[in-house]
Amino acid sequence: MKAGIHPNYVTCKVHCACGNAFTTRATKPEIKVEICNACHPFFTGEQRYVDTAGRVDKFRRRAALQAEKKATEPKKG
Repeated sequence: MKAGIHPNYVTCKVHCACGNAFTTRATKPEIKVEICNACHPFFTGEQRYVDTAGRVDKFRRRAALQAEKKATEPKKG
């Protein structure tokens, strides 16, 4: 490797928004992240449904309106 062209590689402390912290190596001494392996749904196996009930209710209202509209239309033929 050429001397003097590579960045300084140091021990790095990583802090997550969930409170988890771990040590790794990087070119920066400290990194702050929003999500890590301790709080990410893929790694924890937890799935978070934010507004599932609202979407189901919206679908049911829309289906009821379509059924009502279909019932009141005159039949062709």
